[in-house]
Amino acid sequence: MASMAVKMWVLMALMMCAGVGLGAPDGAGAAAGLGGLSSPDYSGALAKAIMFFEGQRSGRLPANQRVKWRGDSALNDGQADNVNLTGGYYDAGDNVKFGFPMAFSITLLSWSAAEYRGEAAAAGQLRCLRSAIQWGADFLRRAHTSPTTLYTQVGDGNADHSCWERPEDMDTPRTLYKITKNSPGSEAAGEAAAALAAAYLVFRDDRDKTFATQLLAASRSLFDFANNYRGSFQSSCPFYCSYSGFQDELLWASAWLYRATRDRKYLDFLQNNQGGSSNMFSWDNKYPGAQMLATQEYLAGRTDLEGYKRGLDSFVCAVMPNSGNTQIRTTPGGLLFTSDSVNMQYTATATLLLFIYSKTLSSSGSGTVQCSGASFSPDQIRSFAASQVDYILGDNPMGMSYMVGFSSKFPRRIHHRGSSIPSIKALSRKVTCNEGFSSWLPTSDPNQNIHVGAIVGGPDGNDQFPDNRGDSTHSEPATYINAAFVGACAAALGQNQVQGPVGDIASVISSK
Repeated sequence: MASMAVKMWVLMALMMCAGVGLGAPDGAGAAAGLGGLSSPDYSGALAKAIMFFEGQRSGRLPANQRVKWRGDSALNDGQADNVNLTGGYYDAGDNVKFGFPMAFSITLLSWSAAEYRGEAAAAGQLRCLRSAIQWGADFLRRAHTSPTTLYTQVGDGNADHSCWERPEDMDTPRTLYKITKNSPGSEAAGEAAAALAAAYLVFRDDRDKTFATQLLAASRSLFDFANNYRGSFQSSCPFYCSYSGFQDELLWASAWLYRATRDRKYLDFLQNNQGGSSNMFSWDNKYPGAQMLATQEYLAGRTDLEGYKRGLDSFVCAVMPNSGNTQIRTTPGGLLFTSDSVNMQYTATATLLLFIYSKTLSSSGSGTVQCSGASFSPDQIRSFAASQVDYILGDNPMGMSYMVGFSSKFPRRIHHRGSSIPSIKALSRKVTCNEGFSSWLPTSDPNQNIHVGAIVGGPDGNDQFPDNRGDSTHSEPATYINAAFVGACAAALGQNQVQGPVGDIASVISSK
């Protein structure tokens, strides 16, 4: 009964956004997305990747909510401190709102909307993408309750992880965590500043400027907070602690604020703080992302930021196979493999950066990336990035999509509380913490609700995936995986379009 209801709810979503549904394999042909026989349905994958965020929503759901197995939840968040911290997103398969990775997810979604607006619009998904950004950005804006206060977490992570409950039944403590000038966390404040500056770029051309104006003001304030009261989030966080320091977030935020405002102070910060590198781009380490933004400025001929391009080239050489500098291996099936713990987050973020850099190199006529053992043209970089999207969508040794609800073979037992327990609309009584652990977590039955669009942690280093709900390392989805994939998928959708002429890169960057 619950399964039939889920299918009906998914079909209802077709009336609001194109390209979302279950049934026949996605793509052109029965073997679409498998074995390289044809290209996957990138439009459908993009629609589903965005729809995933509606299944992660916290708070009072809007009338146009498409994920119908979800209900209202956590309606009193923030009440203990007399602040409104409802809304926002649950991080992954649990029921906690972690502000640091949530902000990173909003930055990536906003970057995707800014960089691939045309592709998202052509797929009929721009409105849905904007809605996903607004839901998270508005929460982050409200979480910044004073110039030196940012709420960074809602919910007791230890208590939550000791329960297996639907968010609608949640009765674990909604403990509030915050950073202040006396207990700073420059990483979290810097990432929130980046997120709101990036979101501002998405909404600044709206007829009603109120929301965009609020986003930009909060972003400026958050950057000042992060920069003036420097201190590592590692000292003030219970979960998602930073291990890369806060300099990368300060660079990332200043790059986004310079793009949004053209204020010289943010450019000066970038010029005066060049340095730092990483072969991973993640919720904790933003160096490659900051280097990408600064490189776009440099190649547009506006600034002297060449050091960032060298850092970005090093990142490309680290992830491209057979570069002579390769530091990230690929699985036998061709997937970038950084870690056996939620590897897909690193694959998705690297793929997004490779797509954006290939586009930037083509548009600026800047030639190749030279590594010690090979050089890579924009087309070669773009082709490798596309192979990662295709792998995720089914062109892999398992012959399965790692996006739930895409194609006919996908993960059925994802590590996700709300998805695994019958919807509150199908089973209206409370499902307790212990009942969830005894009845719904351990069962080998497929999840009760198909969490359309969720991308899981992915296969192991040998391309194997057990589809085991108890294996959170490989079976748990997360907002920051999907957020990176949205842009990568939009890029794959548009990859066959003719690249713009030399000098066109300037149009990508704010000229305000």
